[in-house]
Amino acid sequence: MDMTRDLRFEVDHASHVADARQTALDLAARLGFDEECGGRLALVVTEAGTNIVKHARGGQLLVRVLTAGDTPLIEVLALDRGAGIADVARSLADGYSTAGSPGTGFGALYRLSSTFDIYSRAGAGTAVLARVGARRTPAAAPRGLRTEGLAIAKPGEDVCGDAWAAQPRIDGTMILVADGLGHGPGAAEASRAAVAAFLGSRDPSPANRLQDVHHALRSTRGAAAAIADIDAARGVVRFAGLGNIAGAIVTPETTRQMVSRDGTAGVSAARLPEFSYPWSHDAAVILYSDGLTSHLSLSA
Repeated sequence: MDMTRDLRFEVDHASHVADARQTALDLAARLGFDEECGGRLALVVTEAGTNIVKHARGGQLLVRVLTAGDTPLIEVLALDRGAGIADVARSLADGYSTAGSPGTGFGALYRLSSTFDIYSRAGAGTAVLARVGARRTPAAAPRGLRTEGLAIAKPGEDVCGDAWAAQPRIDGTMILVADGLGHGPGAAEASRAAVAAFLGSRDPSPANRLQDVHHALRSTRGAAAAIADIDAARGVVRFAGLGNIAGAIVTPETTRQMVSRDGTAGVSAARLPEFSYPWSHDAAVILYSDGLTSHLSLSA
């Protein structure tokens, strides 16, 4: 899937939900959604945002455009730090409610979306993902490894200083995450240059490709950057990183941190070592900048 800019809406009032809905509908019109698909999208945004207002007293709606093959999609990601949902499966049934409402929210989201997912922990909040396509039929499932990402601007900034990109292949994928120094337009310029250099290089080695990124960023303020190459056929992840991009291989039982070296792409980079780690079919590779700090575990 192609990465595009993520639009963020702070939601703690019904008027904020209306703003997000109108933006989503404007995007849908530009993508050629028909009236029926646009109506489904409007309901998805409304239900997701209203749940945040009612149950969490505030949160965020993230809206972006994706493409799956030749099918345009609009993705809605609803995030909150509310009380969480004790029984996620039950919450998807029509008629279930903890706030005296008709209780059709999550059930409706599931039916209206071509892709739907939900994650919630008691006391830690809820994440709801819904995608609506320009056509009613669900988009075909992607082949190979699934790659997802978010790049969210610092509050008060119009652009995000972080960026990511992926180059899939039949037996795996190579992923870059870059964090331009500082924030704002200068940081965004550096991270965009990192993406361009990464995609423009055909070197199969993460360390060598990261060296290409380093050389390309010399005219910018520089960036922290890391590249992970997942070879599912061989069961190995090769990794090279500079600066504060953290990487981990996470399974339901274990979390293994990957090693980035000190330095800044475009500014200072000593010899770039490349590390190899075992990969299994139930693993996830997670890369993130210092905008996100977390103890990563899938056991919950």
